[in-house]
Amino acid sequence: MDIYRHDDDFRRNGYLIIAGTDEAGRGPIAGPVVAATVVLPSSTRIKGLRDSKKIPEKEREHLFWEVLASAEDIGIGISDNNQIDNTDILKATKSAMRSSVEDLINNPDCLIVDAVTIPNLTIKQFPVIKADAKSASVAAASIIAKYVRDRLMIHFDSLYPQYNFAKHKGYCTREHMERVAKYGPCPIHRISFRQVLEQELPFSLS
Repeated sequence: MDIYRHDDDFRRNGYLIIAGTDEAGRGPIAGPVVAATVVLPSSTRIKGLRDSKKIPEKEREHLFWEVLASAEDIGIGISDNNQIDNTDILKATKSAMRSSVEDLINNPDCLIVDAVTIPNLTIKQFPVIKADAKSASVAAASIIAKYVRDRLMIHFDSLYPQYNFAKHKGYCTREHMERVAKYGPCPIHRISFRQVLEQELPFSLS
């Protein structure tokens, strides 16, 4: 499917400034969920732009800079593990998405969102299943969100090197769980997640 044609269809229907919103980090058991909202110029065509989950890390970094250089507007929103634990992952994800929209310099005419509707926004929204594979603006947002989150997890790796966050980025891999079993959860683990709750916490929650 031509992901640029999808956004062009919205423009032909009168939505001239289109933003796409996506997130990264709903699945991991550690670290934040990061959302991005991107507005691409109507004439922009970035070679290889597609769903970030299908892009190798080196290519994703290249596309991150391509999107950064090409976009008219970019917003970022972050919900950390404490916010996830104090609400739930879906509410925290929608909060990060809303923050990313509010981080834009100008309001778009409409918002294409990957699968969900973001509460407390007055902008017209179009939730689309697998939007990151159908919409260029959402694909661009998915790349920005994924790259930013990966960089945050690399930073956390320097703070908590025993977990090797730079490799697995907080996802529930076998290596990660072995390290959690050995060292216990650290302050960026999501203690409300079952896989972490089953481990003994080495720090006080009070």
